[in-house]
This record gives sequence, structure tokens and C-alpha cells, in this order.
Amino acid sequence: MSNQVRAHLALIAANIIYGINYAVAKRVMPDHLSPFALVFTRIAGACMLFWMFSLLLPGEKIDRKDIPRLIIATVFGVALNQSLFLNGLNITTPIDAAIIMTATPILVLIIARFLIREPITLFKIFGIIAGATGAILLILYSGKVSFGNNHVLGNSLIVANATSYALYLVIVKPLIKKYHPITLMRWLFLFGLLLVSGPGIPALINVQWSSLPVDIILSVLFVVVATTFLAYLLNMYSLRYVKPITVSIYIYSQPVIASIVALILGQDVITPVKIIAAMLVFTGVYFVSYSSSKTGRT
Repeated sequence: MSNQVRAHLALIAANIIYGINYAVAKRVMPDHLSPFALVFTRIAGACMLFWMFSLLLPGEKIDRKDIPRLIIATVFGVALNQSLFLNGLNITTPIDAAIIMTATPILVLIIARFLIREPITLFKIFGIIAGATGAILLILYSGKVSFGNNHVLGNSLIVANATSYALYLVIVKPLIKKYHPITLMRWLFLFGLLLVSGPGIPALINVQWSSLPVDIILSVLFVVVATTFLAYLLNMYSLRYVKPITVSIYIYSQPVIASIVALILGQDVITPVKIIAAMLVFTGVYFVSYSSSKTGRT
């Protein structure tokens, strides 16, 4: 199995986790944990896991010249990314958030063009349009969208989160080509933990852990272990072999994955609209991946 195939399989796995996370994180906030309490918990938990696993690997140091880029990647990829997403999701709906996040590949395309001179091709543009159309069609068909005044702040935070994540993917790309994913993740999350400690620690102290229901504890563990530790690691591994735009385009697969899971569980049925939407998403992923492979650089 080639590295390219492994990278795409890792992206599928990561986006399965992300697709589930919208509903899981929404169950936890705000009745049981505040957004910043959950942010601090997930970053602290993942940081501990990354440092534990790093003990199994040969020692690898970060070059001093790469530290500024590492810190910038931490700000956009860990501290801001998670704080903006969870605070935004707390005051908007999972459906609104999922629709807004479809802007991520467009932002990555624009940012990569300016920061690393990544070419914008017709295949990429077509792939983004096709994927976004399919993803939004599935989301709209699955529930009620509520872009009302009461969700303006939450939706604005999700927009900022999408921008932050797009910047992170482009900024961290040169680092992942140089260092092992675990090495990068342990430092990204250690620096990220320091950045969110100010609002995070007071929020965490207020959590009544002993009174939390078992299902909420399990939900928090899912956010820490799956959504943060595992999904970040899978995305970082994929980024070694594919371009940032390819990583971002997989966000369009999240509603498709959610629909497949619902079908397996007998909670949904196949309809022509869903088939068309899924085909559009897979077409978008194919064209962006094809275009990226033809431009040569990874």
C-alpha cells in the first residue's frame, strides 16, 4: 500500500471522528462543561498522550529556526482553533457549524496561494464547488438551518475557526515534512496548553466531575482521545504525503459519513438526493486530489 493511499485512508478515519464530534461535543456543553473547560481538558489530555507515546520513539529535537513557525502553528492549529470552535458550537447548532466549515478548503486554497505559492487550478476550483455543493445539500436535507440573530456570534466564531484551521494546515506543512508527527504534536499541544491555561484552569476548577453522568464522562473521553489525539495525529500523518488543500477537502465527507453511519444503525434511509450529494462530494475529493498530484509538490 502506497503512502498516498495510507494518507487518504487516514483522512477518512479522521473525518469519521470529526463527523461524530459535532453531536458529542454539543452534548457536553454548556450544561456539564463550559467551552473553555472542555478546551483545556482536551488539550491537556492529548498533550499527555502525545508525550507518553513520544517516549517510545527515538529522541528528536526541533531546530531553533523552526520554533517560531511551530509557535505560530500552535496558535492557529491548537489554541485558537479549538477555543473558537467549541465556544462557537456552544452558541450555535451543529448544522450551522457544519455548513460554515465547508468554507475551509476555499480558505486553504487562497492562503496556500499567497503563503506557499500553491497554484490554483480549474480542477481544484471544480472539486471545491462540487464537494461543497454535495456537503451543503446533505446538511440542508438532514435538518433545520437556523442562521438567525441568536446564532450570529456563534456562527462568527465558527468562521474564525475555519480561517484559523486553514492557516494552520498551510503553516505546519513544512514542519511535518521534516519531523515525526508525534514530535510535532507533543510540542504543539504543550505550547497550546500554556496558551489556554489562563481561561482554561479557572473554568476547569468549576467542573463538578464527581456529579457528571457516565455518558458525559465517556463523551469527554471521546473528545480527548478520538477527536483530539487520534484525529490530529491522523491529519498530521496525511499532511506528510498530500497537500493542505487535499486534507481540507475531506471535510466535505463528514456529512456523507454521518449519513452512512445513520443508515447502518437503521436511523436513516437512502434517497436520490443523498446519492447525488454523496457523488458530488466524492467527485470533489477526486478532482482536488488529482489536481494536487499533478502539480508535483507535496
